[in-house]
Amino acid sequence: MMQNNMREDWIEIPFNEATLNFDGKRKPLSSAFRVNFKGEYPYYGACEIIDYVKEYLFEGDYLLIGEDGANLLSKSKPLAFIATGKFWVNNHAHVVQPKNGLLLNFLAYQFNSLHINEFVTGTAQPKLNQNNLNKIPVGIPPLPIQRAIVSKIEALFSDLDNGIANFKKAREQLKIYRQAVLKKAFEGGFTNENVIEGGLPIGWEEKKVSEIANTFGGFAFKSSDFLESGDYQVLRMGNVRPGVIRLNESPVFLNELSEQILNKALLKIDDVIITQTGTKGKRDYGFSVLINKPNLLLNQRIAAIRCKGKNNPKYLLYFTWTDAFKNQFFANETGNVGQGNVGMKAVTDTLILVPPTLQEQTQIVQEIESRLSVCDKVEQSINESIIKAEALRQSILKKAFEGKLLSQAEIELCKKAADYEPASELLKKIQAEKWEKEQEKKKLSIKMKSKK
Repeated sequence: MMQNNMREDWIEIPFNEATLNFDGKRKPLSSAFRVNFKGEYPYYGACEIIDYVKEYLFEGDYLLIGEDGANLLSKSKPLAFIATGKFWVNNHAHVVQPKNGLLLNFLAYQFNSLHINEFVTGTAQPKLNQNNLNKIPVGIPPLPIQRAIVSKIEALFSDLDNGIANFKKAREQLKIYRQAVLKKAFEGGFTNENVIEGGLPIGWEEKKVSEIANTFGGFAFKSSDFLESGDYQVLRMGNVRPGVIRLNESPVFLNELSEQILNKALLKIDDVIITQTGTKGKRDYGFSVLINKPNLLLNQRIAAIRCKGKNNPKYLLYFTWTDAFKNQFFANETGNVGQGNVGMKAVTDTLILVPPTLQEQTQIVQEIESRLSVCDKVEQSINESIIKAEALRQSILKKAFEGKLLSQAEIELCKKAADYEPASELLKKIQAEKWEKEQEKKKLSIKMKSKK
């Protein structure tokens, strides 16, 4: 923990001595109940707002700390977050307030700097119960030091946030550039001179996908037949992302299949596959990729496109990445609220501009790949920079609560503040507050007994 690195004026106390706990006021509401309980007040779960309801349980400024879930160990989201105003909390987040002399933001930042694995129980469903939460040590410096640390963290985080925002903006611009490359490619701009906007280059034809390729849907395999290993891996929707087959994503296998099933579902090298189901209206499917290894089976809700004649499979693949394809594909979306589906007809009837020769198709593929490969390298660099920036955020928090973030000059300035006093004095006040609360409870208990 922190005690070896803390400044001389810091103290360390258990979490429950530094905070007031309000878990007893929490109340979970089922999703079915919330359907008719919609309103303006945030409804919090373990990590974030999950709904809005028409009544509230809390009013003010509180710190919420996830009680259960994988995030306790993964820390993919903050462990603790501040809730303000009027809101409702279910039983998946602890609700606390700092005692006098401890700043809410300071406590939130400190908790998010901690590694709490030793206080978390369970593996399948990690849990931080109140008893273990109370044992977590909290470092407390004098109030002016707390304010200075919070101020410096927020200034540094602001710079980081601006940098990350710029990286993400650059990443979005890459998406626009990619579409511009694809648009030009499939309008003949890379292989023909003086192409007129909206016109066809000489020799090009507009054809349905079914005219240049055979298409078929996936087979409805029974999940009860799936094995952990086998001769054939079944590709399900979760295995397919744009341009990528994720073979290690929840892999399932089959053995000893009939020739009839193999003829229906066994994919061939250079087949193009595309997912057909996702969230309605969000375009979070229609992912396509080229098959590059044998012994893969096509599961239901994925379509396969197999080129026929003298056509380049990659030309067809890259066309499925264009806005022109996606607009046609999703125009045929059906389904209820929540789930969207696109049938085989949307694949077979989609119109594609086709050059007159395989040679020109291949040249277009090369022009696309030479440009998109540069995009991929730039995007990889951007993603690595974002990861480093997020790691720097944790490094800042670590330094802050080891007492190393402020310079000696900044500490000396804090000591000149009117409310500066050693944390040992703050501890006395916290202990006095605790004693007063205990006395109030005793008086209330005696009063209740006397009424009986």
